[in-house]
Amino acid sequence: MLIFRKPLENIDRPQMEADVVIVGGGPAGMACALRLSQLIDEHNAKNPGSPLSKENVYLLEKSREIGQHCLSGALLDPRAMRELLPGFEKEAPIDAEVTKEAVYFLTRTGKFKFPITPPPLRAHGNYVISINRFVKWLGSKVEEAGITVFTGFAGSELLFDGDRVSGVQTDDKGVDKHNQPKSNFEPGYDLKAKVTILAEGPRGSLTKQLVKKFSLDKDRNPQTYGVGVKELWEVPAGRIAPGEVIYTMGWPLTSKEYGGAWIYGSKDNIVSLGFVTDLGYRDPRLDPQRVLQEFKKHPYIAGLLAGGKMIRYGAKSLPYGGWWAIPPVAGDGWMIVGDSAGFLNSQRLKGIHLAIKSGMLAAETVFDALKKSDSSAATLNDFQRRVENSWIKEELWRVRNFHQGFEHGLWAGMLHAGLQQITGGRGLYSRYSAKPSHAHMKKLAELPADGGSTSLLTCITRARSTKRTSPPTSLFTTRISANSAA
Repeated sequence: MLIFRKPLENIDRPQMEADVVIVGGGPAGMACALRLSQLIDEHNAKNPGSPLSKENVYLLEKSREIGQHCLSGALLDPRAMRELLPGFEKEAPIDAEVTKEAVYFLTRTGKFKFPITPPPLRAHGNYVISINRFVKWLGSKVEEAGITVFTGFAGSELLFDGDRVSGVQTDDKGVDKHNQPKSNFEPGYDLKAKVTILAEGPRGSLTKQLVKKFSLDKDRNPQTYGVGVKELWEVPAGRIAPGEVIYTMGWPLTSKEYGGAWIYGSKDNIVSLGFVTDLGYRDPRLDPQRVLQEFKKHPYIAGLLAGGKMIRYGAKSLPYGGWWAIPPVAGDGWMIVGDSAGFLNSQRLKGIHLAIKSGMLAAETVFDALKKSDSSAATLNDFQRRVENSWIKEELWRVRNFHQGFEHGLWAGMLHAGLQQITGGRGLYSRYSAKPSHAHMKKLAELPADGGSTSLLTCITRARSTKRTSPPTSLFTTRISANSAA
């Protein structure tokens, strides 16, 4: 587990100059690097007298291996990849093409199959992939294209020149748990860059620095999140076909909570199974990991997994906020792409294709900046225009109010979703507001009674116990009243 600490101060740090630094080696970062390389190659072929160089284009990835920190279901909508690498299917590690879909509503022991698959969940023509292996393959294409990839380096701090982002400081190596240098201490680098592209994934530490410094969340809905908890299972042959996709809603969540499960059949009898829980739940006792375990106890799911074994596990946050929560994505010396910006369709539960497309559009903007030797906001803000004129906005605009409609529970959300489906994404209002995910959570004492449960504080009161507001200064023995409950 990586723990990001504040960089040590008053340290002499090595300096490196760069044209472009891409922070993050996921789908967005890799697509950005590869598209930029393609554009430079095309330019140099047409303009041999004024070539552009890739030598100072760097991609930083915090994991030791490319793809190691990538986690998803994953279903790939191939739209963006076909633009980036036409015919990619011939080489890419694809496990299966989706050929069958089903959606179920679960009760505690039963299930109801939807007579038709809702249009947003139809996935025919999409691909079941391992995002880990897919990004590793994409990374090999980036390196073959001549882009330098530094693995094992995390961006620790943004560098600023006034209000301009001027690069990234990488994390210090060899510090103890108190953030003090050890004998093997190595200071992080100051990478001075003309353009810094943040592709860190959801809740990236550098993106949060940028949002805070420039108030990028002003007049935007707060970004909200879900957590997807995933397991890979090897099951007996014949349980689920490669390319078969199953979605469920309902149990083990209540109607006051929002979430659902996926089951993807892959090759070699491998099943990707996971549950996404919206973090806007009220009950502080709800545990997304536990939700998945309860889900697996359902007779339908237990039957699917019987005789199998779990071989891998992981969890990932998802940015649910939608179009109204996406901040400005470019400024003086910087751009934000992929999940860092919030490019995810929460209705389809898909974001890989949006991440790839956003990385490509960022690369096209950077390419223009390199040609003009101008990385100011005046040039880089063209990225915002490119996004708004692309199918990214077209797709996200149709679901701009989707997730906010579920803030008051499943049934209200289903009503809003139905209205939005027939009004082009609008629903009852042109723009639905939202609260941060954590603002929905109640304290235990505030939870409504469910007819039989009693809160811990009430139990303590009924026990006629006393509670000290400050700890004692030394060890002592307490005399228990004879009237206290045994």
